[in-house]
Amino acid sequence: MSFMSKFRAVSAGGSAAAVRPAYSRSVRTPAAPLHAPGGASTQTAEKNSGRFSNGLKEFLWQIEDISRGSVLDLPQATLTYFIEHNFKVYTEDLLAAWGAFLEYEDGRARSLPAGAERPDVSPAARAGRFLASNLRYPEDSFDAVLLWDALDYMDREIAQLLLPRICSLIREGGAVLAIFHTRPPQQFHRYRVLDAHNLELVPVPALVQPRHIYQNREIQELFERFRTSKTFVGRDQLREGVFVK
Repeated sequence: MSFMSKFRAVSAGGSAAAVRPAYSRSVRTPAAPLHAPGGASTQTAEKNSGRFSNGLKEFLWQIEDISRGSVLDLPQATLTYFIEHNFKVYTEDLLAAWGAFLEYEDGRARSLPAGAERPDVSPAARAGRFLASNLRYPEDSFDAVLLWDALDYMDREIAQLLLPRICSLIREGGAVLAIFHTRPPQQFHRYRVLDAHNLELVPVPALVQPRHIYQNREIQELFERFRTSKTFVGRDQLREGVFVK
């Protein structure tokens, strides 16, 4: 029995289901091990082989001992694969919420009359206002978080302030999958899991503009609260990171 399964056996606790409705359905058995190809998702992959992802493969290996766990998918793109493998999937479109928040903040500032007191626009103040109405789950709610490339579309200072909240949502032994561009992206994408090894990059209109290109040292600092990490750099200028709490 792995460390993760031993931990789950002695500390099964609260579920996020009481906070937010899950997008899930029950199935009798998983079609295949979580980290191995198989099941209905593979039929999709045969039509569109997508992009091979070492990060996805490592992420699934890290969480494969979790039985009926909970996954938080922040950009709302990949429900089916995890539902088919008996996970409860919760979604919160972090970038859409962040874009709407910035638009509201900018509009409110423009509407203030001359001489009126301006709101605090420091990173700490903005992050605090954003977190007051987003990522509002109890601590230790999730076994895994799909962060994708959301941090590339936030200022570094804001990302540093959001990561502690995200970290607090993950149970001990849980994992995060994050993606970082190694140069400014020309196209905004959603990421969809096709099977255990492949991602589909779906081009969509940009919700917000890219804000920062992270170097290795910066990524390590962002995830310093996690006990282990692995990164993989692809030929398509994407750096994938898997971080285990």
